[in-house]
Amino acid sequence: MPSRFLGVGALLALLTLPLSAQENPVAFTGAQIIPIAGTPLDNGILLVQHGRIIAVGDAATVRLAADVQVVDVSGKVIMPGLIDSHSHIGGGSGGDGSGPIQPDTRVLDSFDVRDTRLQKARAGGITTVNVMPGSGHLISGQTLYLKLRSARIIDDLLIPLADGSPAGGLKMANGTNSIRETGPFPGTRGKSAALVREQYIKAQEYLAKIGRAQGDPEKMPARDLSLEMLGQVLQGKRIAQHHTHRHDDILTVLRLAREFGYKIALHHVSDGWKIAPEIAAAGVPCSIIVLDSPGGKLEARDVDFRTGAHLEKAGVTVGFHTDDGVTDSRLFLRSAALAVRGGMTRDGALRGVTLANAKILGLEDRTGTLEPGKDADFIILSGDPLSVYTQVEQTWVEGQKVFDFSDPQDRLYALGGVGAGDPRRAQLCCYGNAWDLIIAANQGGSQ
Repeated sequence: MPSRFLGVGALLALLTLPLSAQENPVAFTGAQIIPIAGTPLDNGILLVQHGRIIAVGDAATVRLAADVQVVDVSGKVIMPGLIDSHSHIGGGSGGDGSGPIQPDTRVLDSFDVRDTRLQKARAGGITTVNVMPGSGHLISGQTLYLKLRSARIIDDLLIPLADGSPAGGLKMANGTNSIRETGPFPGTRGKSAALVREQYIKAQEYLAKIGRAQGDPEKMPARDLSLEMLGQVLQGKRIAQHHTHRHDDILTVLRLAREFGYKIALHHVSDGWKIAPEIAAAGVPCSIIVLDSPGGKLEARDVDFRTGAHLEKAGVTVGFHTDDGVTDSRLFLRSAALAVRGGMTRDGALRGVTLANAKILGLEDRTGTLEPGKDADFIILSGDPLSVYTQVEQTWVEGQKVFDFSDPQDRLYALGGVGAGDPRRAQLCCYGNAWDLIIAANQGGSQ
């Protein structure tokens, strides 16, 4: 009688194919499943096909048809792929030194798909990422939401919107980053807010002119890429992803968003614990960074391990981010663990690297939880996601395996230094006999 359970050779052959390319559904069985949307399931079943989740449950609730291929992952933990709501992998840039407000610049036009940090992010279990320009401007440019699929060019990573344009937000910032003593940049916090207010008023007028034209080309205003982008924010088509640290700066962000009616997500919020009720009352989510060695930025001097706990208790949606390269994408789960140590609930911390960040990016309809109909973005862990001993063993994006710790090359990305796995950089692991020695050591588990 033929078995639906795969032998080693057949399993390896199956897992070299993306699930989206497999006609038959695949069931991952025996693991503890943390769906985020619901309670954890012991001895659970995750059923996927064509890059989507078909079912999540256990033997009592998920019936496996005869054509299902079964992958036994007993003793492992499966949870949704991690979502990093603020990163700089890929080296994407935004505005230059010509002025403080540059919403027309795009990370899309400066992203290096061959940056080794992409594979290191996959090694950390990250499946979706918001790549941001820097914070040296009041408005630095357009961010880019990416799925970390296997990719040859940037187009392979994009998340297309209904109109075909790539999904993303708008990077804004306040505080000391954009303040200069000379040149076209503002010299005070008050002037910073005034410049932002002035630009959004211009964007309102630009949209009004378009509305009055009623499609008549003769009456349409000249195209302005900056005002067009700010108009998308005003129309709710893009979320303003806002860097801010000090309590008074946070309140200024809330004030401007309320005045013009646009959606925002607050990033960093080092002083957020001081004004948690005000943030909660505004209904604004926060993406925070949890550092085990903070320092170097005066306005972030009051950053606190307990920020997540204070915000969660107040009713704020709390996500985490790496700000890579401030913190390493491979250690993203550490942020959740440190937040729990600071008083955040376990469930809240796990949402913070999954569903909360999906909401911050406006992608909760397709990722962030393990639910039927959502993208098959998931990770397989060796143990509890909050344990320092746990290893990300596999990372899957839309049914495609993009990282496997058992693969010697992937293992280098997971364990090596800055240039590990990159043949363009002179690292011990990548040249001559050293390569063979490292591979042998990795296979033996001594690295």
